Amino acid sequence: MSIFARPHYESDTTQFIAQLKKNQPQLDAQQQQGRNLLWDKDVDAEVWQDYRAGKVVQKAYVYYSYTPAGKRTSPM
Repeated sequence: MSIFARPHYESDTTQFIAQLKKNQPQLDAQQQQGRNLLWDKDVDAEVWQDYRAGKVVQKAYVYYSYTPAGKRTSPM
């Protein structure tokens, strides 16, 4: 036996989830259906390639336009 071994401990949350799954065995299937509805989608690589090709590079600071010779660009 290891000196680091402890008696088996389950937190209240773990016990709650285990009891919930025991009382509602259909819960795992419902979770999987919800996940399939929103997350597990087929990715079309060609569409993503077109999307990335159409991106425009944003300037470092978009609220300021540089003009040479220190001219102001704002109508103050």
